[in-house]
Amino acid sequence: MIVVEAPLWLWSSEGGSWHFITIPAEEALEIRLESAASGLRRGFGSVRVQASINGVDWKTSIFPQKSGGYLLPVKASVRRDAGIAADDIVTVKVELV
Repeated sequence: MIVVEAPLWLWSSEGGSWHFITIPAEEALEIRLESAASGLRRGFGSVRVQASINGVDWKTSIFPQKSGGYLLPVKASVRRDAGIAADDIVTVKVELV
């Protein structure tokens, strides 16, 4: 399991908007190594994880970035239940599933 403290940020386009937390390359090293060794990588290099913010747990996939980090999408129900919004600094726990 890794623990990251990072801002929740909003990405918008004509097709809608999404909220993400960026897992930096340094913190993502464990994920990259474990997912490569266990064959857990999926399409586009995504990795299935269980994440937790403020006691709210959910399963999702994280998506690799060219920088070596990952993007963790945070859906509306999680943001609501965890009491977080764009630009908040949050602590998230992530583990492979």
